[in-house]
Amino acid sequence: MSEFGVCHGSVGSIKALWERRILKYQEERPKSKDQATLGGLTDVWENRIVLAKLKEKLVNDDGRLIFRLEKEEWKTLPQSLVHLTQVQEWQIHRTGLQNIPNFISRFEHLVVLDLSRNAITQIPREIGEMKCLRELLLSYNTLKDIPEELGRCENLERLELAMNRHLSDLPSKLSQLKKLCYLDLSMNNFLSIPESVVSLAGLQWLDIGGNKLQSLPQDIHRMGSLHTLWLQRNELEHLPENIGLMQSLETLVLSNNRLTDIPVVMEGMVNLRFVNFRDNPLTLSVDELLLNETHEEEGDEEDEDREMFGCEFMHMYIQEARKRSCTQHVH
Repeated sequence: MSEFGVCHGSVGSIKALWERRILKYQEERPKSKDQATLGGLTDVWENRIVLAKLKEKLVNDDGRLIFRLEKEEWKTLPQSLVHLTQVQEWQIHRTGLQNIPNFISRFEHLVVLDLSRNAITQIPREIGEMKCLRELLLSYNTLKDIPEELGRCENLERLELAMNRHLSDLPSKLSQLKKLCYLDLSMNNFLSIPESVVSLAGLQWLDIGGNKLQSLPQDIHRMGSLHTLWLQRNELEHLPENIGLMQSLETLVLSNNRLTDIPVVMEGMVNLRFVNFRDNPLTLSVDELLLNETHEEEGDEEDEDREMFGCEFMHMYIQEARKRSCTQHVH
């Protein structure tokens, strides 16, 4: 009887234990659901608060809706931003933004994407889906490369990539940007002008100063629409003869290079209005050329300084070089 009693008592204890556990689970289960519901509501309200804050950054500028963030810390952009896809322009500066969100392609009406002066490390491939984009401004970031999908932005007219110190090349498919007319590649790490840039027949303005260019491509004249070319602060030692075929060129800046001579063919660049050869180790003495030049009228010092290494100086240099060449042949 005693053994039976022990067994019966043990079974009863176990049964009571499980009943208590079931009861506890049933009591706690509604609480878990409530907590989950509460958590969901919290997320919803947080998203609404963020969205309301983002809406405060909308500006209507002459009919164009602009999303503008300046000097606020936004290392990433929230998903709730997709509720503002009617925006036509982003202006986000000095926020520490590290990435362009993949959902950028949802902004089908975006015309200008200005994210300069941030900490962006890469451009998402989805950028290629933005068919309305005309201006992409990403200067003063930390980009190392550019996705080839950017070449699909068929309406892109302006591209600024200055001061991305590790940027040294561009994908070949950027040559597909037939409407691109303004390109800023200054203060980067380019050793040569990329082939995709030379292939941009419609390009009108190019700044690739402050890089490490040692020479220019022989077929540089393929950029037949170019009217402004900035090549200052590079390591150029000579200019290709075909530069004389760039008849649309009006402004050419070559200061702070290693040029020792000026090609005679540049004398035929009739549309050239401004050229700068300052701070180059030219073979002919600059001081001697200036002393030989007589001025009928005394112009102000500013005009004289501007012309010292300008078009007038260039023609004077070429004439003197030709004269000395003839003298050497005679002797």
